[in-house]
Amino acid sequence: MILQRARDFELSTRPVDRETTEALARRWDSLPKSAQVPGQMLGRKFTGCEATHGVFPKCNFACKPCYHSADANKVRIDGPHTLDEVSKQMKYLRRRRGWGTFSQLIGGEVSLLEPDDHAEALRIMRALGRIPMSFTHGDFDYDYLRAVAVGEDDKPRFPHLSFAAHFDTTMVGRADIKKPQSEAELHEYRGRFCEMFDRLEREYGITHYLAHNMTVTPENVESVADIVRSCQAQGWRMFSFQPAAYIGNEARWSEGYRQLTSDIVWSEVEAGAGTTLGYQAIQVGDTRCNRVTWGAYLDEQYVPLFDDDEPLDHRAVSSWFEAFPGNFVLRGRAESAIRAARCIAASPGVIPDAARWSKRFARRGGGIMQPWWRARPMTFVMHQFIDAADTAAGWEHMKAGTRATEPRIVEAQERLEACAYTMGHPATDELVPACVQHSVLDPLENRDLATLLPLPRRRNNTTA
Repeated sequence: MILQRARDFELSTRPVDRETTEALARRWDSLPKSAQVPGQMLGRKFTGCEATHGVFPKCNFACKPCYHSADANKVRIDGPHTLDEVSKQMKYLRRRRGWGTFSQLIGGEVSLLEPDDHAEALRIMRALGRIPMSFTHGDFDYDYLRAVAVGEDDKPRFPHLSFAAHFDTTMVGRADIKKPQSEAELHEYRGRFCEMFDRLEREYGITHYLAHNMTVTPENVESVADIVRSCQAQGWRMFSFQPAAYIGNEARWSEGYRQLTSDIVWSEVEAGAGTTLGYQAIQVGDTRCNRVTWGAYLDEQYVPLFDDDEPLDHRAVSSWFEAFPGNFVLRGRAESAIRAARCIAASPGVIPDAARWSKRFARRGGGIMQPWWRARPMTFVMHQFIDAADTAAGWEHMKAGTRATEPRIVEAQERLEACAYTMGHPATDELVPACVQHSVLDPLENRDLATLLPLPRRRNNTTA
C-alpha cells in the first residue's frame, strides 16, 4: 500500500501527465512545417483553445458581419440540449486534447441560457479539465451575473469566472444603444461590464478574467487605438481584435473587408498601446491567423514581456518551454508547487535564464525602481479568420489527405492545419478548425437543430 501511494504521488506530480504528453505530441506532429518554430506554443505548452458548437446558436443581436449561419436564430434555447451537448463535446475533447485546455462556452448568446443552465455548463467543463470562458455580447445585468455565479444558498458556485465580451459598432441590439454611431459611445458600456465583475468580487470574492473582443471593419479601424487607450484601465485582461472576413451569414456582409490587412489592424493596436507589439518570440498557431503579445501596464505605459529583436528573449522562451512542458492550470496549489519544483530540479538552468530575462523586462519598463507592484497584466490578440470559399477548399484537401497547389488555397490549408481554435465532433471523431465550423458545418448543423429545437409558434391573436 505504501509503495502504491508513493507511485500514485509520483505520477500525480509529474510536470505533465501521460495523457496530456501524448496529446501534445500528436498536436505538434499535426502542425505544418511552417508552424513548427521554436516559439510555437501548440504542441509544447498546450494543444490549443477549444469551443462548443451547436449548443445554443440563437442570438438576440443583429450584427454585420455575423459569423453564424442564417438559420442560427431559428433554433430555440434549450437547457437540457445545451448541457447534454456540452458534456459530450468536452468528454471528447478531454480524450483527444488532454487536461488543462482553454474552452469557450459559445454558440449564439450565452446569456440567453437560464442562469442555472449556464452555471451547470461551466461546472461540466471544469470537471472535465477545461478552463471555461463564457462568450457574450455583454448586454445583461448584475442580477443575471450573480445568478450564474452564486447559488440559491448565497454561496459562490465558482472561485473564478472568465468572460469574453464583444463590443463594437457592427452590433445592433444593445438595450440602451441599439445602433451606436461611434466606438467612443460604447466606452461607457464597456466600463459598466467590468464594473459588474468588480462588484461580484467585492461581494462574494469571485475573481475574474475579462477579454474584450471587437470586429474590425474599414469603418471602425481608426477607432482601435482610442479603444485601447481609453479602456485599458477599465478592468480588461485582454483586448482581442478580429478583422472582418467573408464568413458566416452572407446577408450581413459588406464590401471592402479584404482591404483590411493584418498589418493595418495591428499597427492601430500598437498605436493604442504606445509601443511595438512583438508576436514572433511566442507564437500560437500560424501568425497569419494569430498575433499575440503578452505584457503589463505600469499606469499608462505598456511593457511587452518579450522583444522580437532581442535574441536572448527568444532563448528565454525556449528555456521556459523546455523546463515547463504543458501547463499547471486547474491543479491544486500544493500539486502545482511540487510539479514546478520537479521541473526546476530537472532543468536548473531555467533560473539564471529567468533572472536575466527579468532584468531585461524591468529595463524596458524603466528599471527596477518602478512601482511594479501596481503592474496590470494585459494581452493583445488579433485573430484573422479565413474567407469561407478558401476555407471550404482547404478543408476538402485536409479531408482527402492531399496538398493544395493554388497559392491562396495552400495558405488556407496550412492555416487550418495550424488552427489554435478547435471544435470537437464526437459523432464523427473529428477536431474541426473554427473557420471550418462557421463556413462549412454551421449551416447544416443549424438547419438540423431548427428541426430538432424549433422556435415556439406565435399565437394568432385575431378573432373571427
